[in-house]
Amino acid sequence: MDRPTFRPRCGCIDIHTHVVPRDFPAYLGSRTGAPWPSMAQAQPCHRHVMISGKVYRTVPEQSWDTALRRDDMDRIEVERHVLSPMPELLSYWLAPEDGAVLSRYLNETLAQMVADAPTRFSALAAVPLQDVDLAIGELDHAMHGLKLSGVEIGSNVNGMAIGDPRFEPFFAAAEAWGAAVFVHPLRPAGMDRLVGPPSLEQVVAFPGEIGLAAASLITGGTLARHPTLRIAMSHGGGSIQALVPRLQFAWEATQALRDTIELAPKSAARMMFYDDLLYDAAPIRALIEMVGESQVMVGTDYPFAIMDREPARRLLSLELGEEATQALRWRNAARWLGFDR
Repeated sequence: MDRPTFRPRCGCIDIHTHVVPRDFPAYLGSRTGAPWPSMAQAQPCHRHVMISGKVYRTVPEQSWDTALRRDDMDRIEVERHVLSPMPELLSYWLAPEDGAVLSRYLNETLAQMVADAPTRFSALAAVPLQDVDLAIGELDHAMHGLKLSGVEIGSNVNGMAIGDPRFEPFFAAAEAWGAAVFVHPLRPAGMDRLVGPPSLEQVVAFPGEIGLAAASLITGGTLARHPTLRIAMSHGGGSIQALVPRLQFAWEATQALRDTIELAPKSAARMMFYDDLLYDAAPIRALIEMVGESQVMVGTDYPFAIMDREPARRLLSLELGEEATQALRWRNAARWLGFDR
């Protein structure tokens, strides 16, 4: 596969931005009550994402409008957006054949957005990971047919951690094809423990969920088996900062863990990439200290409500040297995406 090229001007590469199509095709499957997404009119400049007849989320027109998106990028020193579907649209709960149809539509939409402005956008595919063979087939089409840069996957697939051995063939294909893999929390564990409004799912439950996903790749041996896999954790890896020291201590102290976990957890954690979506300088610095300045990238969650609205200013608040700052602004993301610098 030909490697893309990237010639930076001065702006950031934002690896964590989401897309929702303006519309979805009608459901043509045979399953009654399938939770197929659709769109409905909302307030000006917004549309409702409808799933099973209910409003899942109201999204702004920047979710699909590339011109508005580019204007926003220019205002905040962002040169390139890495586009990925709104995570709920991964739709692992659909029947595999339906999931494959929806993934293909999403990927064609993403490819068109990249074609609209190839110097400003890269994109990550959706795949029906509820069926590993279908997922591999769609990743093949997305990367080699549509020329997307990689794939977004959820932190779990219908409750199964991504570090489970059943996903091994998928990660082998992603490594072989040089896919950038982006892991996002999806339907997190612990929702029954939250006290307060539904929006706490993103605020409180996501960090634990993405930490569990990252830990599963360490304890399940995925990273040890695939040392060149370029995989990134969203939301700064969430609770992984607390989990890695515990895992490392237990691994050093317990022969049984060393027998089952090939790589030292601290070393495995440094193999992954992370966005910096932690909203404060102190945890970002701590993440850099744990995994190294070569593994952290800009991520904002654009265009949703909890996005970091000033990513370049956030980097300045870290008070890093020029080389480290440029690594976080774009160099690490360019390497993760596989750009030939």
